[in-house]
Amino acid sequence: MSIVTRTGDKGTTGLMYNRRVSKCHPRVEAYGCVDELNAAIGMARASASHDFVRENISATQKELVILMGELATAAEDLPRYVKDGFSLTTPDMTARLDKLAAEIEAQKISFKGWATPGADPRSAALDVARTVCRRAERRVCHLQELDQLQNTEIIIYLNRLADVLWLLARWVETQPV
Repeated sequence: MSIVTRTGDKGTTGLMYNRRVSKCHPRVEAYGCVDELNAAIGMARASASHDFVRENISATQKELVILMGELATAAEDLPRYVKDGFSLTTPDMTARLDKLAAEIEAQKISFKGWATPGADPRSAALDVARTVCRRAERRVCHLQELDQLQNTEIIIYLNRLADVLWLLARWVETQPV
């Protein structure tokens, strides 16, 4: 099967279970931003020089695939999605991020006020990922305002992830190369 299907040539795309929507539909905007986030995090992982960062980012990328699948499913199809064995975003995923944030904060990373991205290419990549994460969070919040978000844990997860990415960037800035 070719990646070139031509099914989107008229400005529509497919959600799970063959539902067609506009490529600018709020649901597509939301999972598209999470896809961008995953790519930005991948860039941060590729530029990381510490296993601590690479391993935690890799785990996050796997969780983002779960999140994207859930967002790419219309609310009315979510029961079928779960029945078909697909995973949803869970409080346990957010708890992993909470634990990671606590672990980083326990290292007494010092920061005051706003951080200025760009002190180091590795931390700058994490800051770019953080800003993409905040955009994804805003798009998911829009879905919620439209009553099209079934699982509000997605918002909590993205909020926590942005915090963790900020902390990771500050942590990287304190580490020897």
